Amino acid sequence: MTHRRPALWTAALLLAVVSAVVGCRLADTDGITPVPQLLAFLPWLLAPTALGVALALLARWWPGALWAAVVLGLLAWFIAPYGKGGEPDGRVLASLEVLTSNVEFGHATDALVAAVRREEPDVVFVVECEYGCSATLRGTLAGEYPYRRSVEGPGSAGSVILSRFPLRAAPAIQATMGMPGAVADVRGHAVRLQLAHPMPPLPGQLDVWREELGRLRDFGAAAGSEPTVLAGDFNASQDHAAFRAILDTGLRDAARLAGSDRTPTWPARTAPAIGTQIDHVLVSAAFSASDARFLDLTDTDHRALLVDITLHGPG
Repeated sequence: MTHRRPALWTAALLLAVVSAVVGCRLADTDGITPVPQLLAFLPWLLAPTALGVALALLARWWPGALWAAVVLGLLAWFIAPYGKGGEPDGRVLASLEVLTSNVEFGHATDALVAAVRREEPDVVFVVECEYGCSATLRGTLAGEYPYRRSVEGPGSAGSVILSRFPLRAAPAIQATMGMPGAVADVRGHAVRLQLAHPMPPLPGQLDVWREELGRLRDFGAAAGSEPTVLAGDFNASQDHAAFRAILDTGLRDAARLAGSDRTPTWPARTAPAIGTQIDHVLVSAAFSASDARFLDLTDTDHRALLVDITLHGPG
């Protein structure tokens, strides 16, 4: 029996940690540090849980094996896509490509310019675009993207929306980092554009993270039936309650609609093998999405996300 104790105690420790995270997911709360950070990688908690199963069986700890089986079942349930799916019923009004990219303090600006010229999206959301990045985009892409809205700032505070379609001003969302907004005239149809970049869930700053995601939720709720695209680095995945609250307003994740809801965007160094999807393009119910591609850019810790979306009229 003595030789089984290390396996039993190790299994108990693994299952206790995973159970705390899964319990918060079940209770629809993001909890306290380190739960929000671990929730971002919820699917990868299958690995320590499976190890807990093996150790419980090795120790012949049958209550532990049952405990592990329950946790595995909950993890499998929560890995399923969250949010609404389906296609709008109305006729097609317009199609467009949307690209969102976090260029990590502007370091990946040149790589983004090359990707934009290669992929030719219609609207580009650029996160962490500091003064130099903003000037480079203005100098290199103004011909192809004559319309822009931005919040100018240093480091991670700057953000830019580039568009082939005419833009008119719309209020920015007040936050620690820039979140500009605009209304695009997409072939005669008004589409509300909003860039998202709330603070990350850093220890000691979870209240700021929740508050800024809450402002994005309020934006989604206020949008109502207006055609809307909310895109950027949300610093949250579908396993965070604060992000699911945004989806509960009726906005839908374009990558999920295109069948790529679990493809990681961060950290780029280990994606797509290991990571989490925190870069999103959310669309209102008037849109369908047919394709989502993830682009690897140099000099940034995020993968860019390129989606094809289609605006539909009333059914």
